[in-house]
Amino acid sequence: MSSTNTASSPAYPTVSASLHLFLGRSPLWYKKLVLFCLALNVVLYFTAGPLITSWFILVEFIGTLAMALKCFPLQPGGLFAIQALALQLTDTHMVYEEVEHGLPVILLVIFMVAGVHFLRDVLFRVINHVLLGIQSRLIVNVTTLVVIAILSAFLDALTILAILIAIATSFYDVYELVVSKVGYHEDPDPNDNHIDELHRQDLDNFRAFLRGLLMHGAIGTAIGGVCTLVGEPENLVIGNEAGWDFVTFLAMVSPATIPTLLAGIATCLVVERFGWFNYGAELPVNVRQILADEDRKLRESTTPTQRLVMKFQAIVGLLMVVALSMHLAEIGLIGLGVIILATAITGVTDEHKIAEAFMPGLPFAALLVMFYVIVAMIQSQSMFNPIMHWVMSLDGSIQVFMVFITNGFLSAISDNVFVATIYMDQITLLLDQGLITRETFDAQSVAVVMGTGIPSMSTPNGQAAFLFLLTSALAPKIRLGYGRMVYMALPYFVVCTLVAGIIIFYST
Repeated sequence: MSSTNTASSPAYPTVSASLHLFLGRSPLWYKKLVLFCLALNVVLYFTAGPLITSWFILVEFIGTLAMALKCFPLQPGGLFAIQALALQLTDTHMVYEEVEHGLPVILLVIFMVAGVHFLRDVLFRVINHVLLGIQSRLIVNVTTLVVIAILSAFLDALTILAILIAIATSFYDVYELVVSKVGYHEDPDPNDNHIDELHRQDLDNFRAFLRGLLMHGAIGTAIGGVCTLVGEPENLVIGNEAGWDFVTFLAMVSPATIPTLLAGIATCLVVERFGWFNYGAELPVNVRQILADEDRKLRESTTPTQRLVMKFQAIVGLLMVVALSMHLAEIGLIGLGVIILATAITGVTDEHKIAEAFMPGLPFAALLVMFYVIVAMIQSQSMFNPIMHWVMSLDGSIQVFMVFITNGFLSAISDNVFVATIYMDQITLLLDQGLITRETFDAQSVAVVMGTGIPSMSTPNGQAAFLFLLTSALAPKIRLGYGRMVYMALPYFVVCTLVAGIIIFYST
């Protein structure tokens, strides 16, 4: 009997079975495309050379981000990153240096996102009450953009968006739990078979409402983050090179940032008013009622102990805001402090419950490391140098304007901090050599601030906060993919880039 089974079973997995396992449930065409690109890169390396191969790998890596709803980018993107190392397009020492530069962001994603998890009860209760209390969709969305823009200017953009994502996730899970035929459904079903047909239209509208709310919030982090020295990590790099303190930075960039912020708010009003670019979705009446009913049930069933827990969470949340606003430590370390305080005083000591808080952030942290491999490849192959040398060969206001434009383009496909660093190195060298005046240097520094912060919102990989939203567990639930994010960011990108560009061109 056993010999018969052995004879009839294949000795090795078939190609078909291997392809079925590769990248799991991703579409077959996508699996084949990834394998084709991996093979193509080897051919290109030996025929076209390392530089051309590097540009192909960069485009392919961005493609994996665009397909985030089909397959989490860590696996396919990681294969391209490993291939870049195997082909010696960069080396592990350069990667380690890039990871060191990005360590504050990695720590933020690991610890601050987990810290927010332990404050979710009080955050959900407060924001749910505010959301249900405001009937006007226009007011809700404009308020979201303005508040997040202001908070992002003084706190951290990624932290603020992580809080908004956590709250939106809670809203979605509460509604889905009520209308689902099978209870909570972790794995998004593209056909919504787990949802009763009576609720599917409301669910689609609710998804559209949450997409708009989250995209307004993501845009708010970008247009608010450029306003201050601490709004974005690259601002610290630029400020240090320029010798600007907090007040000086604010004064230097405000002629460009304030009109850009106002243009962003005006864009929000227009797209919501006319329902353009997939905005304008109302919170369905039935959904609002379900959320209100669940909120009422939660309030009625809340025990004295649970109320005490939420009070402690509120205290820890206030301490977090104070620590972030005063920049008492790296943001990730503040997040670790939040975890310790929130779990200690609320009695969460179970290792598995603590581990759950890290689940949303760790995959993105791993993806960031793969992203830094690509950044290291760009650095090793000097891929951006021809563009920078051409820009620096220009004169006057044209040069400053092109610093802004090329910064935006390169930041949209690379890392903002990396692009800001290499540009500031170049213009600082020109200043030291006496080839440009201090006035021109200051104008170029402002152009770097605005370039890395504003045009880079055109793609999800241009902003860490956008990329975090794209790869969050909520994105597939509300059908927010790469293409849709690009489309919804388009009006903001066009309007804010035009306003900032005109100001930069005519102010030099």
